[in-house]
Amino acid sequence: MRTALVALLGTVVSLPGIARAQQEQGQTKTESGVSMPIEVKVGDNLLVLNGMATRKKVVVKVYIAGLYLAQPSSNADQILATDSPRRMVMHFVHDVSADKLCDAWEESLENNTPDASDDLKGQFKELCSYMVDVDSGQEFVFTYLPGAGTTITVAGTDKGVIGGKPFADALFKSWIGPKPGPGEGFKKKILGLE
Repeated sequence: MRTALVALLGTVVSLPGIARAQQEQGQTKTESGVSMPIEVKVGDNLLVLNGMATRKKVVVKVYIAGLYLAQPSSNADQILATDSPRRMVMHFVHDVSADKLCDAWEESLENNTPDASDDLKGQFKELCSYMVDVDSGQEFVFTYLPGAGTTITVAGTDKGVIGGKPFADALFKSWIGPKPGPGEGFKKKILGLE
């Protein structure tokens, strides 16, 4: 009985060691206590984690983000110019209302794409219609595939696909554009510069 208990405790104790070993082997990366896989498969595409960053509002952590690209890059302009698959994952660590999310999208479009067409503004209104009040622990995932558009996944539910590279570029500028909503420090980390 004692041997079985020692063996069981040894197994339980070793689980964090397994997680650490996986991370050391490059299978996951952790930022502010949130782990994300180093690679994700999207259809036939293998995307790699380019960088992770924490979005803070004053001193409160709001979400941890991970940017996935077909090829790692620290050049925001190059990422946006290249018509290749990309994904942004937002793992929320704080509750956020749908209204605040919509305000952030609108502000991002104004700040990073000031010459936005009426079509693009309409697409951002569509994006806003997909927003829900989000709870800590939930994720939003934005996946752009050339020719297919950007799939918006909110708290595990595919809400829709918004077509065109111009929308994907304007959306990703929210994080890596000239005036990123989460700030320059966030942008540097998500681009793997820090």
